[in-house]
Amino acid sequence: MPGNTFGRVFRVTTWGESHGPAVGVVVDGCPAGLEISEEDIQVELDRRRPGQSAITTQRKEPDKVEILSGVFQGKTLGTPISLMVRNVDVISKSYEDIREVYRPGHADYTYEVKYEIRDYRGGGRASARETVGRVAAAAIAKKVLGLSGIKTIGYVKQIGEIVAEKVDFDEIERNPVRCPDKHKAKEMIELIEQVRREGDSIGGVVEVVSIGVPPGLGDPVFNKIDADLAAALMSIGGVRGVEIGMGFEVGRRRGSEVNDVMYMNDKGELRFKTNNAGGILGGITNGENIVVRIAIKPTSSIPKIQQTVDRFGRPVELVVKGRHDPCLCPRAVPIAEAMVNLVLVDHLLMSRVSRL
Repeated sequence: MPGNTFGRVFRVTTWGESHGPAVGVVVDGCPAGLEISEEDIQVELDRRRPGQSAITTQRKEPDKVEILSGVFQGKTLGTPISLMVRNVDVISKSYEDIREVYRPGHADYTYEVKYEIRDYRGGGRASARETVGRVAAAAIAKKVLGLSGIKTIGYVKQIGEIVAEKVDFDEIERNPVRCPDKHKAKEMIELIEQVRREGDSIGGVVEVVSIGVPPGLGDPVFNKIDADLAAALMSIGGVRGVEIGMGFEVGRRRGSEVNDVMYMNDKGELRFKTNNAGGILGGITNGENIVVRIAIKPTSSIPKIQQTVDRFGRPVELVVKGRHDPCLCPRAVPIAEAMVNLVLVDHLLMSRVSRL
């Protein structure tokens, strides 16, 4: 089956291509009676949109959302919600040179070998432009989760070898790199500007924390909530690895160092002294913060000369044109938050019918 739909109860189907007339999403399974407006959705889209700073792509898209269905008098109807964002700043001629050429690091070859046709303009469906629909849908999910006191916060943890040492949530939106450590943010910005001047790109790590998640969300075996989080986050273009809690560090530790010790607090609640598990045990949330990290590769589109082939196998020297992010991480933050929220809202709604 085509992989354009995500979720089981709260179902999201994105549509559209990078240089098509518009991109958007259909959300099915949202409960009726939720107060939602275009302004609520626009706040999240504004965080994702291009052209926000000198260290992102200079494509200028207002990303103005239109609610086409499923909302009446400011409340959801319980019927499918259709959201649309028109593509405005489209310069397709920049991609004429790659009509027959496969770009290194891109999905040009794999899309063509699968479908025997591809939209080469801006990457088509493989473009990060597709994530507009995810972020718009997750704005609705965020409202649902907020009713249960659940809040998700993402930030850039690492760019290249530079790692944030402090986490100040108030600092995240104060700098263009979305780093919670203002001193390391300056170093990250300098590194991104340096690689851009060199005609190159740089990778990094984004961390997402979900606060207020109740214990008991998730299913055993195949529908573990951490399995769903991994699948959701790996579906974001450019993501090459996912860690939950202590992540790969567990491979270097002993059980006595990794296990989270339980205790009963003054309110009679069972809690954990540490959170190495990242808020999940046996695929089910344990009441602690969910902590996930994603490794994001350097942007594949760089203005350096690269060796490749065309669709006939002939060698080609390629310089990729167009407007591209020298680092994907800053704009990946709201997208990663969105995917985490889509998983959480799906499991939250499923939990309502898991027992009498």
